[in-house]
Amino acid sequence: MAIAASPSGPDGRPGPAPGDSYVQSFARGLEVIRSFSAQSPRQTLSEVAARSGLTRAGARRILLTLQTLGYVVSDGKFFSLTPRILDLGFAYLSSMPIWNLAEPVMEGLAKEVGESCSAAVLEGTDIVYVMRVATHKIMSITLGVGSRLPAYCTSMGRVLMAGLPEDEAMACLKASGLAPLTRHTVTDLDALRQKIAQTRKQGWCLVNQELEEGLVSMAAPILDRQGKTVAALNISGQANRTSARAMQDSMLPALLAAAQTISRLLAVQSKG
Repeated sequence: MAIAASPSGPDGRPGPAPGDSYVQSFARGLEVIRSFSAQSPRQTLSEVAARSGLTRAGARRILLTLQTLGYVVSDGKFFSLTPRILDLGFAYLSSMPIWNLAEPVMEGLAKEVGESCSAAVLEGTDIVYVMRVATHKIMSITLGVGSRLPAYCTSMGRVLMAGLPEDEAMACLKASGLAPLTRHTVTDLDALRQKIAQTRKQGWCLVNQELEEGLVSMAAPILDRQGKTVAALNISGQANRTSARAMQDSMLPALLAAAQTISRLLAVQSKG
């Protein structure tokens, strides 16, 4: 009998086992939802079962439950998610006032520097995009709210890891699949530790073509009232249009000012 594995934390250790505080059926339902992606938007029952680690019977029960609730639709053979699934993600966005505060600041930053601007949070070993103002198509993939990228080779990821205690940042790195995505990608654990330490010290990070050839990005932290990093703000551009040095020289002050503005607004809002 195939059983979905307990989730693992950022340090790679097993997550909670089924019990009073862990509802396995709910966890399996989330695995079914996560089995759908841009690469697999329509799936048969067998495909869903295989991707979520469930038996066909278990996957079928969950899919039919989701279909009854309006989150999944089926044509008799293939299953796919419905737009109602967006309610789950937007519940997070609407519950976090920071993103309402950040949007106009990000729009102003994108207009000022003429490059795309994004905000992300850390989730496991990935960054998850929570807001984006695009001025150019800068990557071969399409990025939007909910998109995930590996933290170790992104400017926002390194900023977010720099906001963690050092042992947690190292655990996150060790749990990451440190694969070279380009010829520039840093995958040595000690070198990454030093880069995160440098980011922590200087308060910003620049990543030059480590995620994708030709892509340069620079990020700064968004802080809460206690000075804890809660998100990262970045600007990204093409190296053939704006070199890494030119981005740092001409755009870093605007990026830092925008991140500080959002942090200040968040602090004022949380007082109320």
